[in-house]
Amino acid sequence: MQKDERLIRRSQWIKEAATRHGFEACGIARAEFLSDHAPALERWLKQGMQGKMAYMERNIDKRLDPRKLVDGAKTVVSLLFNYYPPETARFKQNHFKISKYAYGEDYHHLIKERLNNLLAELREEVGEVGGRAFVDSAPILERAWAERSGLGWIAKSSNLIHKRLGSFFFLAELIIDLECAYDHPITTDHCGTCTACIDACPTQAIVSSKVVDANKCISYFTIELKEAIPTSFKDQFDHWVFGCDTCQDVCPWNRFASPHNEARLLPSQELIDIDKEAMIELTEETFGRVFAKSAVKRTKFSGLKRNIEFLKG
Repeated sequence: MQKDERLIRRSQWIKEAATRHGFEACGIARAEFLSDHAPALERWLKQGMQGKMAYMERNIDKRLDPRKLVDGAKTVVSLLFNYYPPETARFKQNHFKISKYAYGEDYHHLIKERLNNLLAELREEVGEVGGRAFVDSAPILERAWAERSGLGWIAKSSNLIHKRLGSFFFLAELIIDLECAYDHPITTDHCGTCTACIDACPTQAIVSSKVVDANKCISYFTIELKEAIPTSFKDQFDHWVFGCDTCQDVCPWNRFASPHNEARLLPSQELIDIDKEAMIELTEETFGRVFAKSAVKRTKFSGLKRNIEFLKG
């Protein structure tokens, strides 16, 4: 068998295995320096758009080159995992808003399990493979790699858009020292002249196409920021208490989003039933019970109460 044919079959096997492990889509790119993304990242950091996220300023070499993360890396496998909830999992109208990705269990654990199982199966199939699994847990430009592997394009909102899935999905990666046949990036920006995400952003955080200023972003304020939320943004949060989905909710491409079927990503009935009044009266004990396995616990009880007080005030 010729080398090219062998690599094509290897890549096809990885994609079929990814489907078996519950991933909606899989793309494969050569592990190399992201020279086309380096200037934009440097500009974004120099302008201070990372806010207080100091970790974004560290390990720049690793962010731009996956070979710094995995010795001998040859391939970045990018995967998409759907989290768009079914209608039955939606909250009541009288409810503070929580980003859809945090409705159920913390995705880090769920997806990491599937990634490790996929990597283990790959090793059974081809033999010794060096590599690591990543789920929003290392300095990786995930959207850049997904775009490079042909899974979609980076939209004006800076989200990755997949033509069939929209944007309600988690990104994950396997960086491996195995050579594969590589996919081609989508070269067309299918956003066209649409500016729905820019127009709808409650705090005007999308300052230009594909550029989000964290210092104005509701997701940043309600999740990442550990200090008091600036009072200048009072009454601009549109009831978002953890994260924000506005730019995704208004994106025309998300009319193609279909509900996931992962039980672990569904909200508990107790969470669905908590209305604004109950959230305002939330105790640490209730927080610990309702959000025990949720990504919301990242804010801790004090952080969520701060967000609620900011909205309530």
